[in-house]
Amino acid sequence: MTTELAAPAAASASAASSHPDRHASRSTSGAAAAQAGPYAVRLDRVSKAFGPPGARQLVLDDIRLEAAPGEFVCLLGASGCGKSTMLNLVAGLDQPSSGKVTVPHGRPALMFQDHALFPWLSAGRNVELALKFGGVPRNERRERAQELLKLVRLPDAHAKRVHELSGGMRQRVALARALAQGSEVLLMDEPFAALDAITRDLLHEELTRVWTAAKESGGRQGSGGGPLTVLFVTHNVREAVRLGQRVVLLSSRPGRVAREWDVELPYPRRIEDSGVTELAREITGHLHEEIVRHARH
Repeated sequence: MTTELAAPAAASASAASSHPDRHASRSTSGAAAAQAGPYAVRLDRVSKAFGPPGARQLVLDDIRLEAAPGEFVCLLGASGCGKSTMLNLVAGLDQPSSGKVTVPHGRPALMFQDHALFPWLSAGRNVELALKFGGVPRNERRERAQELLKLVRLPDAHAKRVHELSGGMRQRVALARALAQGSEVLLMDEPFAALDAITRDLLHEELTRVWTAAKESGGRQGSGGGPLTVLFVTHNVREAVRLGQRVVLLSSRPGRVAREWDVELPYPRRIEDSGVTELAREITGHLHEEIVRHARH
């Protein structure tokens, strides 16, 4: 899937220096987008504005970003910085005002903060519906849905209605349904923000396990043949560091790539791990700088 417009994107004015620590920080120069080799998602000088001519508001400005196949990238920033808008562009739900969005291996799957399950269907039937739209033959759907529910550790939930499930269980079913779409790219828009801390912690473990399983199996656990690439939007710094291989910080509106960090911490991670705490503290400092800078303008 490719979205392209010919209008020139506004140049990004922000820049940041690298830190010589064990976490490889990246600058705003678009270094990630300039890397050679295959990619699962690419945004090339993407900008997005809303509003009528003469009163348009720039939300995203000159975004240059790539995610490699099988990479877990967390997008972080203050509320209103354009994180969800960026996911909508990658998902094909909206078009950029300028620049180009490329997803080489088909339409991504999308998972929201709200589970968006159909309440009149059972958990299993919700998953089967996604399989149906994905072209899976009818006689294979139930077994495949059961496999996906087992993958998210809900083997006995097939016949349960949505109202019978806890919030965390609903999000697991939503994850199974997203995987059922057979995409190699999973877009997650603050999927755990509404959950309590303990449930969120458990789902961090589950998501990491599912992503790792798909990566190790070459994507056979739920994607379309390649490893599963995840773009995860959050405003929670510790969550980003716990989950991501890379954390991308967006500036306040208009959203630009202000800074990137490669998270060189082994999996599995815990939210209270010293390495997570250390890097989260550094990223939080830069996030605060962005918020203060925006408030001054």
